[in-house]
Amino acid sequence: MVDLSQYLPILMFLAIALLLSAAFVFLPMAVSRVTGSYKPSVEKLSEYECGFPAFEDSRAQFDVRFYLVAILFIIFDLEAAFLFPWAVSVFDLGWTAWISMMIFIGELALGLVYAWKTGALDWE
Repeated sequence: MVDLSQYLPILMFLAIALLLSAAFVFLPMAVSRVTGSYKPSVEKLSEYECGFPAFEDSRAQFDVRFYLVAILFIIFDLEAAFLFPWAVSVFDLGWTAWISMMIFIGELALGLVYAWKTGALDWE
């Protein structure tokens, strides 16, 4: 038979977390309604972007180049995320880790050359 009393601290932790998260979400809304700072108007409810009204519909499609640049940024950002921990422990890992990282950097360099040659990095 399983002793469920060992799960009591976990359940208490979850209950406190749920209570605090609900308080952080709903308490500011309730306080703003009670104190009178919640006064919607046409100006407050209008859409804005960077301080001025939007030029077009918010559901308009972005250019594919935007997504391509974003994906390339994520790829090369992940390279840095893998490279720093490796550089810290390279002397402890040995030649296998060094060779595998050189292969990884080589693949990323080939990807960068390919993106450069196909014009993925050009922005108009």
